[in-house]
Amino acid sequence: MSFTADRLLLFGATGDLAQRMLLPSLCALDVDGLLAEDLKIVGTARSDLTTQEYRNFAREALERFLPECRRGGMEHFLGRLHYVPVDATTVEGYDELAREVGEYKQGLAIFLSTAPSLFEATISGLQHAGLTEGNVRIGLEKPLGTDLASSCEINDAVARAFPEDRIFRIDHYLGKETVQNLLALRFANLLFEPVWNARYIDHVQITVAETVGLESRVAYYDDSGALRDMVQNHMLQLLALVAMEPPTSFDATAVRDEKVKVLRALRAVAKDETVTGQYRAGAVNGTAVPGYDEELGKDSDTETFVAIKAHVDNWRWKGVPFYMRTGKRLPERVTEIVIQFRPIPHSIFESRGATTQPNRLVIGIQPEENIQLTMMAKVPGLDREGLRLRPVPLDIAMDDAFSGAVRRIAYERLLLDLVEGDQTLFVRRDEVEAQWEWIDAIRQLWSENDIKPKTYGAGSWGPSAAIALAERGGVSWHDE
Repeated sequence: MSFTADRLLLFGATGDLAQRMLLPSLCALDVDGLLAEDLKIVGTARSDLTTQEYRNFAREALERFLPECRRGGMEHFLGRLHYVPVDATTVEGYDELAREVGEYKQGLAIFLSTAPSLFEATISGLQHAGLTEGNVRIGLEKPLGTDLASSCEINDAVARAFPEDRIFRIDHYLGKETVQNLLALRFANLLFEPVWNARYIDHVQITVAETVGLESRVAYYDDSGALRDMVQNHMLQLLALVAMEPPTSFDATAVRDEKVKVLRALRAVAKDETVTGQYRAGAVNGTAVPGYDEELGKDSDTETFVAIKAHVDNWRWKGVPFYMRTGKRLPERVTEIVIQFRPIPHSIFESRGATTQPNRLVIGIQPEENIQLTMMAKVPGLDREGLRLRPVPLDIAMDDAFSGAVRRIAYERLLLDLVEGDQTLFVRRDEVEAQWEWIDAIRQLWSENDIKPKTYGAGSWGPSAAIALAERGGVSWHDE
């Protein structure tokens, strides 16, 4: 259903995500004139605040998390904000919330930034107040369940009030500029697509590394672990974008149709194709940090590191391994995709004593957004011993290539698309279910084979078994 909403309703409006991401993103959009002048934003949470108190709360969050250069229109944005306290577990308060929202002439967009356990009660309250009728769409923040069964329960509850074309499941990685640029790199350049297949690509690496530990996510993370927290959503979405076939057009249906084909083509992971780990005390960036159990305050078998050798069983990718790894308390904060091309079939330079290395494409997503293509070039000068070749990187740093462009928070793109009704960068139900089917099979494999996390020191790149996982295939991780 296509419409631009003139009302935005934020649940969890006093939470950490709202303070760090949602309010700064919306304010930045307003400063840049990207929000319609008649858009009214209503926040709700359990906190017993008046609208003026909430505006003061929002001002403090913006002063803390919004870049100073973007604060010029902050007062105008704060004037858009209204607030109604609601306990999501009861229907009481929803009528008052509906009155504050008022008549939505164009439409209403709802963003649920609450625990998924509250989704069903929240939707019941919205139905009670008539806030699911007419032009209404809903955005859902992850996690959407802990396995396929619980995910289906959540999706079923949402589907009782909203059809699929009005449900916007958020994976904030899809809002990142470089992730979207991956589509442009592949499908707007003739250079890459002809060699984007098993004939020319040896393997793919996807790394999401964090230097932090548990921080404020103690209870959630110990119930989740790295596999469900990172691999099930962010990393599988990155894999799907790398491996998908060219869509017929850049619209929600065409793009998501191709992604789900990749997810359904994922081969079941074998026992020797997965490694789990948990960090122990060590040092990150020169600072001593405790181990996971020490941070948690109890013994736990929850994994803080996962490495997987995955396969996409279709014509394009048959025989090409996709190595994925993610972990906490690693040496660097980095998210990147590495496309390792095959060696040239025959070198004409061997008779001159020169060696060649395969080309490599590195797509950096965070902390820096860049694209680097490594190519072979002759070293300048004369050499009696023969011709010398050396890998030379061709770098495209996005900040340099687009100097003066505003660096966007991922949620800016996603919130604007929610208000305007573009589902292209949101996850469809069949995608979520295909992801959970694959993840559930891995967890079952761990359980049946009693696979426990191997220890690794904080500040290292994970257990040594993760290095061995790659080396058995003749591969070295990009940092090695």
